[in-house]
Amino acid sequence: MTKIPVIVGFGGMNAAGRSSGFHSYKRMIADVLSTQQMASTWQDLALRMGLDGEHIDNDVIEAIKQGTLVRRVETFDPDHLLYQSKATLASNDGEIHFTIRKSKLPASIPESWHLEEQGSKVKVTVSGNLEALLPEEVSFPVSSGANIPRGFDPGALYNARFHPRGIKLSIYGASDLINSLGIEWETILSCITPDQVSVYAGSSMGQIDDQSMQGMMGAPLTGGRVSSKMMAMSFAQMPADFINSYVLNSIGNTGTNMGACATFLYNVRQGIMDIQNGSARVAIIGNAEAPVIAELMEGYRVMGALAEDRQLCALDGSDTPDNRRACRPFSENAGFTMGESAQFIALMDDELAVELGATIYGSVADVFVNADANKKSISAPGVGNYVTMAKATALAKAILGDEGLQQTYVQAHGTGTPQNRVTESHILNEVAKTFGIKNWPVTAIKSYVGHSMGVAGGDQLVASLGVWRYGYIPGIKTIDHIADDVHRSNLNILKDHHFVGDHGKDCQAVIINAKGFGGNNASALVLSPEKTMAMLSKKYSPEQLSAYQHKNEQVVLKSSQYDQGACQGHEPMLYHFGESVMDESHVRLSDSQIRLTNFDKAIPLPTDNPFKDYC
Repeated sequence: MTKIPVIVGFGGMNAAGRSSGFHSYKRMIADVLSTQQMASTWQDLALRMGLDGEHIDNDVIEAIKQGTLVRRVETFDPDHLLYQSKATLASNDGEIHFTIRKSKLPASIPESWHLEEQGSKVKVTVSGNLEALLPEEVSFPVSSGANIPRGFDPGALYNARFHPRGIKLSIYGASDLINSLGIEWETILSCITPDQVSVYAGSSMGQIDDQSMQGMMGAPLTGGRVSSKMMAMSFAQMPADFINSYVLNSIGNTGTNMGACATFLYNVRQGIMDIQNGSARVAIIGNAEAPVIAELMEGYRVMGALAEDRQLCALDGSDTPDNRRACRPFSENAGFTMGESAQFIALMDDELAVELGATIYGSVADVFVNADANKKSISAPGVGNYVTMAKATALAKAILGDEGLQQTYVQAHGTGTPQNRVTESHILNEVAKTFGIKNWPVTAIKSYVGHSMGVAGGDQLVASLGVWRYGYIPGIKTIDHIADDVHRSNLNILKDHHFVGDHGKDCQAVIINAKGFGGNNASALVLSPEKTMAMLSKKYSPEQLSAYQHKNEQVVLKSSQYDQGACQGHEPMLYHFGESVMDESHVRLSDSQIRLTNFDKAIPLPTDNPFKDYC
């Protein structure tokens, strides 16, 4: 039987908070959950935000609300952004005089400079004009963003010296995932060969802050110094490299498959392919992105992609931008809102999950990826997303039947741009009509957590898993109406939270949609845990499933214990720098296997000729 890639864990951090324990999801739907249900989430957020986690009163909750989700940018001050402008300096007498330290003199002295030494300094007389850069403070046109919860620094939890923000988020997200599995990682490794783990993780933009690409590129112009770490830290696949070497001790398949805003789903596709073809039994999938940086945001702003303050004010007839409602998918809107996030999931083949008693949160039936073919502009949407959505919906119909298809919904890409609201709604509406879906629920959680670029699909997936625990599809609460140009004859675009039964029992699957810059489209069909278990009952006997349930009780208990500890501020980070390092002395080679001394099981070498029919 075909192996089912089941989701056995998830972890990370975005503007709504910690992913494991469903806390980021709960933050989105806090207004419909009970005080008791929200208590642990408020405590978790309060402690990591430096608030009083022992006494959660209305003031603390209000402070949490103000410091989470889309809000005013916090990684830089939009009102006082440092800037340099070119200027030509001149004097009335044709000469300019200044004093400078010898060590700060340029290597090549301009011909118009006359130098006069004065001890450790030099008096410089410039004949004629002097070209200069003058520092100033400017007001950035975009003040809305979706930073992780205010005051939280994942780098404070481990030795993160010189790590870019994206790497810090990667380590945090992977640690949160592994800690929350309820199964020791060493226990998992003991059941498989060392090469049966796949890690696909990265960032679509690369690492781009002052500890990586930004610092390296800007140093010659800002008087800074390029460190030996900056180039290495800048690579887009660096999250996978750090996880392999310092979190998982993994020697299996690795890398990242980049597809702009669809990157997370591209990596999920790699993982499920490895599991189904047998090259891996466990796949750790994730992305981390920290793009709330003025220089990067300026690149998107001049493209007309970001929601500027003046545009938000015009929409509301106000003099003050409503940062909290900056992202308005499928309504009158102005552009998307940049967010930062790290999201990681663990996939297992169903046999290993049943053997270990792993909690099954759902399964990934497939991820469809298609390009846009010929088009006029790289940045414009094209036809590829019609293909991916149609394929995912057709597969849902094949698995669930016509009746089951009606019990699905869509996690839309939903960026909040005028172009997206028209193009994506047309795609979804046409697919719904074609497959006879009358009132297809559609939501877009970027209204809560912004657009985290390559991680966006991970934000959508984690929020979807929460629906099967608490029963609510998060509504698009930043909008009060649907724009006139949105296609919705067969869609139910959710302006409010939508209840789909206890534990989401009335929802059998979700289609997660991603539309990436340049024509990178991906749509994933994710099946509910109830549907997944129903499918597994066709493969395993009642006795096998009973044994699985018994093992799972302990897994759930351990996962819950981790969650309770994390909510109380006890959050161990997995970062094993320099531990259990292997070199050539730890390798034992034969013509049939490789044995690494730090692992119990050997890695078998291929002995069968896959092309024997040709030989």
